[in-house]
Amino acid sequence: MSMRSESLLKINAHKKDSKFLTNVKDKPISEYFGKLVFGPDKIKKYIMREAYESLMHSIETGEKIDDKTADFVAVGMRNWAMDNGATHFSHWFQPLTGKTAEKHDAFFKLDGNGNVIESFTGEELIKQETDGSSFPTGGLRGTSQARGYTIWDPSSYAFLMESSYGKTLCIPAIFISYTGESLDLKTPLLKSIYALDMAATDVCKYFNTNIKKVTPTLGWEQEYFIIDEALFNARPDLVLCGRTLFGNASARGQQLEDHYFASIPERVQDFMHDFEDDCLMMGIPIRTRHNEVAPTQFECAPIFETVNIAADHNQLLMEIIDKIAKRHGLRALMHEKPYAGINGSGKHNNWSLATDTGKNLLNPGANPENNLQFLTFFVNVIKSIHSHGDLLRASIATVGNEHRLGANEAPPAIISVYTGEFLAKILDDFKNGTKTENTNLGTLDINLNKIATITKDDTDRNRTSPFPFTGNRFEFRAVGSSVNVSNPMTVLNTMMADQLKQFKADVDELIETGVSIEGSITKVLQRYIVESENVIFNGNNYSEDWVQEAESRGLNNIKSTPEALEVFLRQESQDLFIENGVFTESELIARYNVSIEEYIKKIEIESLLIEEISNTQIIPNVVQFQNVLIGNVQNLMQIGMENEANVIRPTITRISNHLSNMMSNIGAMRIAREESHTLLKESDIAKAFNSQVKPYFDKIRKDADSLEMMVDDQHWPLPKYRELLFLN
Repeated sequence: MSMRSESLLKINAHKKDSKFLTNVKDKPISEYFGKLVFGPDKIKKYIMREAYESLMHSIETGEKIDDKTADFVAVGMRNWAMDNGATHFSHWFQPLTGKTAEKHDAFFKLDGNGNVIESFTGEELIKQETDGSSFPTGGLRGTSQARGYTIWDPSSYAFLMESSYGKTLCIPAIFISYTGESLDLKTPLLKSIYALDMAATDVCKYFNTNIKKVTPTLGWEQEYFIIDEALFNARPDLVLCGRTLFGNASARGQQLEDHYFASIPERVQDFMHDFEDDCLMMGIPIRTRHNEVAPTQFECAPIFETVNIAADHNQLLMEIIDKIAKRHGLRALMHEKPYAGINGSGKHNNWSLATDTGKNLLNPGANPENNLQFLTFFVNVIKSIHSHGDLLRASIATVGNEHRLGANEAPPAIISVYTGEFLAKILDDFKNGTKTENTNLGTLDINLNKIATITKDDTDRNRTSPFPFTGNRFEFRAVGSSVNVSNPMTVLNTMMADQLKQFKADVDELIETGVSIEGSITKVLQRYIVESENVIFNGNNYSEDWVQEAESRGLNNIKSTPEALEVFLRQESQDLFIENGVFTESELIARYNVSIEEYIKKIEIESLLIEEISNTQIIPNVVQFQNVLIGNVQNLMQIGMENEANVIRPTITRISNHLSNMMSNIGAMRIAREESHTLLKESDIAKAFNSQVKPYFDKIRKDADSLEMMVDDQHWPLPKYRELLFLN
């Protein structure tokens, strides 16, 4: 029996396990939210008042924590963790793999007399050592240069990670080399937050001298697919690559548009309740869940948080979803494009700026045309995208996202900004110095009894734009579903910090000539609007007309990942990060090297797997079926049924042609792969993999998918799309 047949039998035999239903809490969320987090309430309870106030002050101001405070925090953190069943602790960090990493140590030690004691010191809290060369370093560390440090990040609270047999105290940390270079995604994110805080606070002083701090906030929306574990295990491509390398389109896909926001299947909803409970206890403020557009595709989203904590929580959420899905006999697919021909998955990043006085700097207010502070930050965001759009494109360049961007379901690789017609009119009037009249958009009265009248929003929604304004925030929609959000947020924060510094310099220059503050701000913003108009597009980004128009506007359409990543090597990109203290030149080049190496490896894995599945599963089964047809023809000929035999012959010929094409293209792909590796520079290897190796994927798949439609269902080895997408 084939794995496909076995997987279908397992699905049919699946029974709901009632133990999952008992996991749903019978208490309000407010009573168990953050239960597994060492947050302010637990810190206050477990450490002395003086140490608590010192720690909170450091978190608020960014001042370094002294050793005495660290010792008190360590003792309190250990006691809390042990009171909740933890036996081990770990620095939890985010290396350049894009995933998370951890090394567990037990609290127990032996004293000088051989007695067991439980211990956790301030020194252990602050610093741990790990291998600085076995993780991707992009050339920052050699194999023999192994020392690296993980260092506690007190701005993100420690938490307990549960398993079936115990709990581990996880302490969010940065990861640096022995010589101080960042080897992770958190360190530059923290630096970019600081740079943006300094620049934005300086600009805020024009409007309110009481503002002492500005924090970028983030609300991500996580899309993912769910599949039965038995079907997942029967697809080697899903297991090893996260996406299907073969598969003919199902007769029914998403064309009926009946999955989006539809009733959530009960089995999936049980899984959602389970993983949401874990998320809520971990302090992840998950709030929204729904069916997405494609069959078996879903989405969840939390309440907004500061960017650093939001990034940590998104990494945790992906780990929790993966773990809980397995508990329910399911698998979660985070790949940007697990299935051809239907929508892929993104991670929409809703980004804004909040002051310590409780104000959202991107909130237009009731009269945005008169809200100079809002216009200042709104226009500067647009100006930063106009100046560094290619860099923002580079920040989302991955193998998976390459399949999704521009695939008529996601924003194209052209970076533009959607403002909405209402704000576009305000910008146009502001630029020309004319007064905007009647900015109150009014209400919508449906003229239906019992249905309330509602107030209209300032803007419509544009799901085709990569960077739309959506009322009081910008939504970076082009980020891939599987990635760590830290990298694109680091780039966005740095771009904005640099732009605000330039804005302050431009305004101050005018003020020095005697122009008023308001007049100086107005003149600079008017100039910025003129300079940045080309990046504003309020139409359909999916249309071919926009691709042509964008080219005429001078906006780049960087389609391939290797080409996009080269933007990081441009001198202006290096200057941007270095001058804002986010990356050194060597750190930036290292990240380029890591990304290029990852691209090569992932394309090579897919290439090798296409060859293996073709040669060991598809071709042998097709040949076996072809032999059945040949035997049928021979039998018909023996009994004089030549006309009937001739009906079957064309099918045998078509099968032979497809098999011949597959084997020919597999051989050519192998040669192209080997030739690519003869190139000296990894950048050239990556480009060769993209242009010479990758095109064979679709060629081989086209013949394989045609064979799937011709071969007896019992002879086809891989679960089909109709089974992957519609069997719950």
